[in-house]
Amino acid sequence: MICFLTSSTVIPGTDTLNPANHFVDKLRQCHPKQCHALFICSDPENSERTDRFAESVKTGFEASGLPFEEFHILDGRNAFLTSELVKKSNLMILAGGHVPTQNRFFQRIGLRDALKEYPGVIIGISAGSMNSADVVYAQPELEGEATDPAYQRFLPGLGLTKTMLLPHYQAVKDAVLDGMRLFEDITFADSYGKTFYAIPDGSYLMIESGREEIRGEAYMVRDGIIHQICGCEEVVSL
Repeated sequence: MICFLTSSTVIPGTDTLNPANHFVDKLRQCHPKQCHALFICSDPENSERTDRFAESVKTGFEASGLPFEEFHILDGRNAFLTSELVKKSNLMILAGGHVPTQNRFFQRIGLRDALKEYPGVIIGISAGSMNSADVVYAQPELEGEATDPAYQRFLPGLGLTKTMLLPHYQAVKDAVLDGMRLFEDITFADSYGKTFYAIPDGSYLMIESGREEIRGEAYMVRDGIIHQICGCEEVVSL
């Protein structure tokens, strides 16, 4: 299994795959010659948004010379076909969206178990990358989540990595949620005894043959402290 766990696969505001940090070059090396793709949603009940997002992703890949023999979508409409669709695919795309909503869907369809013998390529986008971890840090995102005592910030994930990613760092690093600074007041407090890796769009975690590398700009958050560990076009092994 080869994984590309991204903040975003595209140049912001476009459907064009982002070539930064050799992302497209690496994809071309791994892209199956006869590609049977499976796009797994973030919200199983929002089929219209899922179809739109899936079409955008498909367009971006094909425009970069990465064609598909088949391209299937997995959401609430065909969740009962999870095992069959996973077995038929050799490239899987885990959509972005709301982390807890996607996490519940992954648990409902038993995706972690379905992936145990999966030999193909997995591409995570934002929430899909976050939910790929063994233990997922569901950084509060929506109004009310940061102050809700029932909101679960740590969830069981797919177990593809132990690395907990925080995507879109360039966009959310100064965000304020529920009257608190997202990083300084919320995430830093949650990082004691934990390690998070914040990555902007264009950076990604690559997993191949048991090796894990962050490619591109990245920041480590641990015990209430953040510091940069990698720059643009640089690589750091974890």
